[in-house]
Amino acid sequence: MIEFEFIEVPEINLDYIQEWFIKVLENEGKTLSNITVVLGTDDWLLEQNKSFLKHDYYTDIITFDYCEMDFISGDLLISIDRVNDNAKTYNVSRETELNRVLVHGLLHLCGYGDKTEKEIEIMRKKEDYYLTLL
Repeated sequence: MIEFEFIEVPEINLDYIQEWFIKVLENEGKTLSNITVVLGTDDWLLEQNKSFLKHDYYTDIITFDYCEMDFISGDLLISIDRVNDNAKTYNVSRETELNRVLVHGLLHLCGYGDKTEKEIEIMRKKEDYYLTLL
């Protein structure tokens, strides 16, 4: 099950996103357990970043992993402000950028990292591939 909580409400087809997440997870050999997606502002996510991770900087997503074995469970906290800014920076639609951030968080729950150059390269390729499934 996927739950969505909105601090700011963008237009999202929730059923479509859930079906897409299930496809991604099946492709990764994982099973959906429970994912909560919370969309908020830059300031809200900055406070979460400081509070939970002791990071004092803006980010587009924070992922909390509660997975057990191949059962995917977690919280995806997303700044819609960052999504909007990134969409302008990368000259893509807000929907495309939001989908990229969503699948980025999902890939973290699948075990992919983004700390090294190699991890970032793998993450980007996976994001690009899964965006084609939409």
